[in-house]
Amino acid sequence: MHSHSAAVIGASGYSGLELTRLLARHPHARLTSIYSDRWSGERAGARLPLPGPAASLAYLPLAEGEAADADVVFLATPAEVSADLVPRLLARGARLVVDLSGAFRLTDPAAYPAWYGFTHPAPELLAEARYGCPELGREALAGARLVTNPGCYATTIALALAPLVRSGVASPDGIAVTGLSGVSGAGRKSSEDYSFVEVSDDLRAYRLGRHQHVPEIEQTVARHAGACGPISFSPVLVPIRRGILATAVLRPAPGATQADVAAALERAYGDEPFVSVRAPDKVMVKDVVHTNRCHLGAALDARAGALVAVSAIDNLVKGAAGQAVQSMNAALGWPETAGLDLLGG
Repeated sequence: MHSHSAAVIGASGYSGLELTRLLARHPHARLTSIYSDRWSGERAGARLPLPGPAASLAYLPLAEGEAADADVVFLATPAEVSADLVPRLLARGARLVVDLSGAFRLTDPAAYPAWYGFTHPAPELLAEARYGCPELGREALAGARLVTNPGCYATTIALALAPLVRSGVASPDGIAVTGLSGVSGAGRKSSEDYSFVEVSDDLRAYRLGRHQHVPEIEQTVARHAGACGPISFSPVLVPIRRGILATAVLRPAPGATQADVAAALERAYGDEPFVSVRAPDKVMVKDVVHTNRCHLGAALDARAGALVAVSAIDNLVKGAAGQAVQSMNAALGWPETAGLDLLGG
């Protein structure tokens, strides 16, 4: 099987670290360059326990990333940086760019000022970008040149919502979601708000009504389920390092039964290597951390006339680096489990 060289730009953030670990052990990809201003000049092996040649790689300045000489380039950079870099990397001849930021997730360029705070510099690429959630649309990934990796909340929530709405057991309207995320979801940055003393023994809702993943979730569910009304989303910071647990409340269709709900999820994910359907009270963060897995389930609350779906992932693996590698595998025709099947879970 033909191998491809790979580079990671933004290799010292949490997602970049996970990518470096995964690519260093990937059976078909060869990690050949890593970029980080924070650790520029240091060897990767001094920062991570890596095998063989990967340990001897030196971190290069981010400014040199535009000239990354690799077949596949992963961007673990802020959205504004990715939006600028992607066109340059594709023009240079990169075979595939996988962007972990939100720079290419939304199809409407007019949405970027409101949700991401900048005017998109390459709107012509938004239509070309393929959304990297293989379980919902792997056929679009084959041969892709640009993959936009889903947000961690969007992955957790869309995987639960899409099959329920698509099957007709739940309405696309009136959906409300609470997402609880570990602190690593905020990125690797120094801030009083994310210090141990501020976060420990507390829960905190944030960005209510304005979280940047909301339009992405609505767009994804609409694309793969046929419709999606406005979603009310309440993100909550919880004092754990990593992991997301999302609880979604939907309106069940008249006459829908628990058997219908179970059948909809089983049809969607019965053969998926990374998604497991479970009883909702068996969906736990501890079972998915450090894996590329999503555990989910749903139950009818007949008394309240509601359908409650629960899903969990590791925000840094299935919500970021692991899914990026899975999408690379799908784009290049490799088994989706390549480089990911040795993870726990």
